[in-house]
Amino acid sequence: MAERLGAAPARLARRARRLFGYWRSERRTLRQGTVALALSTCAGFVAGLVLGSITGTLEKLPGLLVLIPAAVGMRGTIFGAMGARFGTGVAAGLFEPTLRRGSFLSRNVAVGILSSLLTSFYLAGVATLVASAFSRGGVISFWDLVTISVVGGVLASSIALVVTIGIAVVGFRKGWDLDAVTTPMVTAIGDMVTLPCLFLASLLVGNDTVNAVTAMLCTVATAAALVASFRVSLEVRRILLEMLAVVALSPLLDILAGALLQAHSAELQAVPAVLILIPPFVSQAGALGGILSSRLSSKLQLGVITAKGRPEIPAVVDGGIVIVLGALVFTAISAVSWALSSLTGGPDPGAITLIGATLLAGTIVLPITLVVGYYVAVLTSRFGIDPDNQGVPFITSLLDLAGVAAILLVMRTSGVLP
Repeated sequence: MAERLGAAPARLARRARRLFGYWRSERRTLRQGTVALALSTCAGFVAGLVLGSITGTLEKLPGLLVLIPAAVGMRGTIFGAMGARFGTGVAAGLFEPTLRRGSFLSRNVAVGILSSLLTSFYLAGVATLVASAFSRGGVISFWDLVTISVVGGVLASSIALVVTIGIAVVGFRKGWDLDAVTTPMVTAIGDMVTLPCLFLASLLVGNDTVNAVTAMLCTVATAAALVASFRVSLEVRRILLEMLAVVALSPLLDILAGALLQAHSAELQAVPAVLILIPPFVSQAGALGGILSSRLSSKLQLGVITAKGRPEIPAVVDGGIVIVLGALVFTAISAVSWALSSLTGGPDPGAITLIGATLLAGTIVLPITLVVGYYVAVLTSRFGIDPDNQGVPFITSLLDLAGVAAILLVMRTSGVLP
């Protein structure tokens, strides 16, 4: 008994040394992750400013606000997962910066193109049903949403695809930690470009003839993509099939987030500061979840950690990295949101109130990020599914809903929203 008691401090000391050693080895990841999150936060605020400035369009096109979180989240779902696969591919020595037929990079490009078309059409249908159920008034037609979702989604996906490939190639050549860099950057770029692209696409629905022709072409293109998905290589089909369930279900979480925004649209339009805040907050919550999921997926596939119910030390370190990055990014978001709200000339909720409410919302979503991110990676790995195809899409969509719900809850209870 005495020997066991005497051995306990020694075991704790060994674990502490191992933990400290892992933390020291991750200093580069912290630096690169902080820079990536800082840049992606700036991009998220661009999306927030766009959302705060198109309130007139949202009023003219009821139901569009339901589509926005899902359309924005889908870019993170598709290209965040692609970035996670790139990170694992680099770590495993599979990634090559070439688009030759059958290469690792070309297969992922095919997945990105096909999934972007198919999911954009799918989102239009789901958004129509949910908007009709939750809206207090009339909503725009299904074909209006097809035009906006597919045209805007394809434009945004084209930009996100080029950026994702560019980050992967540059990161591969410079030795970056792609698991810490790609997801936040891709998520933010998706947020930044999707809203303007949806707004541009919404201009097409103003003319009935143009809208009808565009919606028909979008339907034909989607049908062609569906046929092509059965004729691609076995590896591309495997990725598409593994992503099918999460791509079909995760937008429902984004659509519910959109329904929450639609239900509180009057209050949000009265306080533009919160509309400005929501995109960067939700984006960075998803980016943090994506960083955690990407790093855990790579470690599981490389055998650094095993799919255990109790996290091992490398996984604990990854969770600690996310907590540190989360504290930094949510503090920055709250401060910048207050500064921007003062410049917009709208109602000023007060610096202390807005910053405190934002940090409180951050403390709500961080535990969700850690628990769900870890166990989704573990469970998919146990079932023999590539966690890169499941973890990032699910965690980013879940945090879209959790982030919107947390912001609305905290802003209502703190009196920021009327």
